[in-house]
Amino acid sequence: MLILRSILFQIAFYVIMAAILLVTLPFFFFLPHKAAIAVVKFWTGASMWALRVFAGTKIEVRGLDKLPKGGALLAPKHQSAFETMALFPLLADPTYVMKRQLMFIPLFGWYTWKAGMIAVDRAGGSKALRKLAADSRAAVAEGRQIILFPEGTRRPVGAPPDYKFGIIHLYRELKVPVYPIALNAGLYWPRRSFLRYPGTIIIEVLDPIPPGLDSKTFLHRLIDTIEPASDRLLEEAVKTPGHPPLPAEAEAKLSALRTA
Repeated sequence: MLILRSILFQIAFYVIMAAILLVTLPFFFFLPHKAAIAVVKFWTGASMWALRVFAGTKIEVRGLDKLPKGGALLAPKHQSAFETMALFPLLADPTYVMKRQLMFIPLFGWYTWKAGMIAVDRAGGSKALRKLAADSRAAVAEGRQIILFPEGTRRPVGAPPDYKFGIIHLYRELKVPVYPIALNAGLYWPRRSFLRYPGTIIIEVLDPIPPGLDSKTFLHRLIDTIEPASDRLLEEAVKTPGHPPLPAEAEAKLSALRTA
């Protein structure tokens, strides 16, 4: 049943994406910004609907009232592809920081460009950082919410934190609050797997970190906010009967938490 439901979700996911791309293609690139964002919100929202209906995976958002309406920087834990979509419908005018190569994917990349996503060249060094800062300042000035995964890439549930310089750079440059976000999505939407497990993915918006801290203090505070909260959500998930199988990193993390 798990395999069948996962396959049905995959079919529904790609059918929804293809249908929206093809139906909106004749006029999407002529839409004003708000309308283009609305199309992307509809797609991501429909994908989350398919996840619930076909895979039996529900979503619970905690701290929704803490999400900013104006320009801000969001720093979510990154465990799966889930959070690259699930946060979009929750925000007024979101933009993701994403690797530049994705912009070259036919149709998908064109749509992300039109929606105003921020592309970063990971191999671009200091020049790429300057462009990232400039694009992000423009987005904040427009009142947009920037989503940047502090670890840069997906990490296994329970893996030791590996936060990159990009989040520090934007914190210093933008001088806006940073909203840490914890989650347990990697249990139900595991990376490098087509399986989607039933249960409840929890997204928890945590208290914002104010601007003005020095880089070291900010990074420690960010890690000390996101990691314990994500560990708590992991512990909460494993108390649920029939929870998904745990990766080795999650098993090791739980063992360490029990002996602490």
